[in-house]
Amino acid sequence: MRARWAVRALLAGVLALAVLSGCAQSVDPIERLGKKAAQKVRASHEPHRGKYRRWGLAAPLAPAPRPVRSPDYGEDPAGAGLPPVLDHVPTRDKVVFLTYGADAERDPRFIDMVRELRLPVSVFLADRAVGPGYARAARLRAAGAGIENLTVGHTELRGLSYAEQRAEICGQQERLRSRLGLHPRLLRPPYGAYDRTTLQAAADCGMAALILWRRMPGRDPESYERGGPLHPGDILRPHVQPREEESRPSVPLTTETARLLRRIQASGLTVARLEDYL
Repeated sequence: MRARWAVRALLAGVLALAVLSGCAQSVDPIERLGKKAAQKVRASHEPHRGKYRRWGLAAPLAPAPRPVRSPDYGEDPAGAGLPPVLDHVPTRDKVVFLTYGADAERDPRFIDMVRELRLPVSVFLADRAVGPGYARAARLRAAGAGIENLTVGHTELRGLSYAEQRAEICGQQERLRSRLGLHPRLLRPPYGAYDRTTLQAAADCGMAALILWRRMPGRDPESYERGGPLHPGDILRPHVQPREEESRPSVPLTTETARLLRRIQASGLTVARLEDYL
């Protein structure tokens, strides 16, 4: 009798141990670290949750669809093998493209905005405007920005000789290759000015396309809200300060970008990576 009770007690102990072991396995391993530690770990895995509110957006940006490339976006009407000049990309996808120039180097919060909102932006860099050692350019790239060519000196190319234009374009290609290990395919001619010589020099430097942008309204916040409609495939950049106004105080790039993002959302569009479509 006593032996039978001993066996039953042993079996009950084994069963209890198995149940407890199963419960322990069902507990989230993160929870074993304690409540505060668990919250910290989870936050590290979800760094972007709620960050859109920090930048003045009412909702997160919708993810861009899988890109559908247009087979004829880059047709060369002259048949001379020259790169196309684009201010929009033919696509039915409900996307627009955000592009920036040297101003991306001037607002220190812009890198945080790109990283936290996961903005698929393209930043065109000129050597003259890049900070020492390309450190900020490297941080922009690490945050997810595409880095493209804006020439060496941010000099207007139109009217220069072929040798001068090639030096500006190929020279910046070499700098981006040596400093960042990049081989850009897109060129933004400074101030949007170019000529046929620019196209030939760009082709010889390996450029696939010259990228312009759709002209945007001025700095008044209301003009961002009441500007003309946005269209799928538009290549955009926040307001560019005219050269004659460069001495005037400028609105932070993050402020102008947030205004534009709200307008993009209100139009039923989202932001896609330009390089994915070209």
